[in-house]
Amino acid sequence: MGEATYTARCLCGAVKAEIAGKPLWVSHCHCPSCQKATSAAFATYVGFDAAAVHFLGDEAKHYKSSPGVKRRFCGDCGSPVSFEGEAWPGEIHLHAGFINETDDLHPESHVYVRSRKPWAKTDDGLPTYRMFPRDEG
Repeated sequence: MGEATYTARCLCGAVKAEIAGKPLWVSHCHCPSCQKATSAAFATYVGFDAAAVHFLGDEAKHYKSSPGVKRRFCGDCGSPVSFEGEAWPGEIHLHAGFINETDDLHPESHVYVRSRKPWAKTDDGLPTYRMFPRDEG
């Protein structure tokens, strides 16, 4: 693995990662599964080529939240770490809060807004999609 572009750690520091690559995208997801997985109105993800992410420290636990989906989290502190889905082969979606260097990462859209909590505002000028852009036809 080359020099890390980003580093990451969970709240307690047990699960860590180095990322050697630029993000593919950054987005807020309002789907019901992401709401439950984060206990928040939406989850902010940074998509990377899976080969660019190297996990260090303790192995994250995982949960298959729906068919073809694996969510990783720290088994000690419970911090959400990542999302991997068969619909996105070769990608891993890291939670923005897991990444240490996020000041220059800017979300590009809100996805799955059909499940948006009515009090979660999306009037920040970013494009909104009822589902995922490629699924809207």
